[in-house]
Amino acid sequence: MVDVNEVAVVVAHQERATLRVGDVFLKVDADQTRTDVEVEAMALAPIPTPQVLWRKPPVLALAALSGTALGRLGVPATASPAAWAAAGAAVRRLHDAPLPPWPGRSLDEIASRLDDECEWLVTNGVLPIDLITRNRQVAEAALRPWTPVFTHGDLQIAHVFVDGDEITGVVDWSEAGRGDALYDLASLTLGHERHLGDVVAGYGTEVDLDVIRAWWSVRSLLAIRWLVEHDFDPFSPGCEVDVLRSRL
Repeated sequence: MVDVNEVAVVVAHQERATLRVGDVFLKVDADQTRTDVEVEAMALAPIPTPQVLWRKPPVLALAALSGTALGRLGVPATASPAAWAAAGAAVRRLHDAPLPPWPGRSLDEIASRLDDECEWLVTNGVLPIDLITRNRQVAEAALRPWTPVFTHGDLQIAHVFVDGDEITGVVDWSEAGRGDALYDLASLTLGHERHLGDVVAGYGTEVDLDVIRAWWSVRSLLAIRWLVEHDFDPFSPGCEVDVLRSRL
């Protein structure tokens, strides 16, 4: 590794941490099962991913991607419509690929966890009951049988890198598995609804927009407790709580 001037902490909490050292990302994860999934998923995915430089548990070293993140939750996105469409096209290539050999989360598992999280939000007075109730109703549209595809599983816009209008790679594959295609599309557009049309145009096939919106509610309801407990702020403008409020 060449000499570097600084070490940047990308993200750090009790479960894992990611550091940037020059052009190398060092991911430290207490659960090596997640790292196993990440490495295998990147090897199987038919879209650009970071190069694995080395792995010495609990550390995984990845080469940095060129370009910048497509955007951030809570921050107005400046990427072009063509870049969003390119992201949609990349997601379609992933979904058209052969299924990974390991399963994803089941419908029953998601529904059960969603009920638990809603109960926690009510019990602890985190959100108004009418806001939780309305979004739990909206979420029901997502809780239907789906044909499983190869999904990224955590396809937030910060995980998609672009250079101009071109996708240079997708990072953070530890949640990859068999899942609902529309969940990936919802994750990509969470908090950036105005770009949904660009993503769907790039995806290249008709999708049920109501189901995508339902997944926005599911993802936000499921995330809030974890975010609060790990010192992130879902109440920041444009983030998860605002996504839930937009359903009212």
